[in-house]
Amino acid sequence: MSMTSNNNTTSKLDYSLVFIVMLLFLASCAAIYSAQTTGQYKENFLIKQILWYGVSAGLVAGIMTLDSDQLKKLAWYAYGFGIFLLGLLLVAPASIAPVINGAKSWFKVPAMGSLQPSEFVKVFIILTLARVIDDHHQKNTVKTLQTDLWLLIKLGLVTMVPLALIMKQPDLGTGLVFIAILLGMIFISGISWKLLVPIFSVGVSLITVIFYFVLVKPDLLEKYLGVKQYQFGRIYSWLDPYNYQSSEGYQLTKSLLAIGSGMTGGKGFMRREIYLPESQTDFIFSVVGEEFGFIGASVLISLFFLLIYHITKVGMETKNNFYTYICVGVISMITFHVFQNIGMTIGVLPITGIPLPFISYGGSSLMGNMMGLGLIFSIRYHYKKYMFSTSA
Repeated sequence: MSMTSNNNTTSKLDYSLVFIVMLLFLASCAAIYSAQTTGQYKENFLIKQILWYGVSAGLVAGIMTLDSDQLKKLAWYAYGFGIFLLGLLLVAPASIAPVINGAKSWFKVPAMGSLQPSEFVKVFIILTLARVIDDHHQKNTVKTLQTDLWLLIKLGLVTMVPLALIMKQPDLGTGLVFIAILLGMIFISGISWKLLVPIFSVGVSLITVIFYFVLVKPDLLEKYLGVKQYQFGRIYSWLDPYNYQSSEGYQLTKSLLAIGSGMTGGKGFMRREIYLPESQTDFIFSVVGEEFGFIGASVLISLFFLLIYHITKVGMETKNNFYTYICVGVISMITFHVFQNIGMTIGVLPITGIPLPFISYGGSSLMGNMMGLGLIFSIRYHYKKYMFSTSA
């Protein structure tokens, strides 16, 4: 029998990813159910989270029907819509876009609560950067330092527009996610390291210098850049939380106490003793650590590793470069969220208000992350396997 290609193709639902999402859903429900019993709010966050998961599942189903050509066509429209929402947010009156905790980041939507546009724009920027990289390589088949530099400039410009609008809110945590997505996609874009090494070296040096002035000479930053010293509170409370436990360091010290008191096996479900504000959102990992201990926290982290591994596998299996770039963007987004959220709850990183993906309560965050997974479901659904052929 000759080894000729067979045109029979398979288009399927990614059941492995469905299983991982179901486990994250169950973990989220258990953690939120416990967290809301000792929170400062009287709302039933569990019911709302279940409803948001239902809405998110609908979004995933819709995105899954789109193939690579349709996603590429939608990329710039989605990007423009995201910029419009971010711009509208800044000029909207307080009745529509109220200032919450010093940031104007949410639209007030009747019957739905608050929606944060930046959570959706994360997915839009992944799509757009993937298209920019793919289009660039199709037009520039011969790579030079000049073409690589032009690609780097394009990626930077595309990211800087929404990033500037987000920092205007201000929302440093979300801004850092955009930077993480940009860096991840730059690394996979094929840009020469002869360009990247000196640029990133300068960037790291600049961050080091700024951090030095924050710690040693903050008055100079206040004098020349207009930065107020109270804005450094999160840095100072991160480095010495117990000296600031009555103010900026309150949540961190309580989080450390909760996670530490859980020890190896935890205190048991619904047996929390440490009161922690916003435990259903940004500090949901502290709830897991206290009730289920090191073992439970490790299981949850393993779920995230399994999710990242699965997306990585999808990205490596597809022969469509546009799909691969999307996978890297989604991995960068989720990985940074997990690393930053868990890091801040255990004192390894400063507190930035970034939720734990798929676990923390929050409709906008959940929908944004599920939209990212919707892209992965789309890749798997439209992935074609040709028998006796290496192409796909």
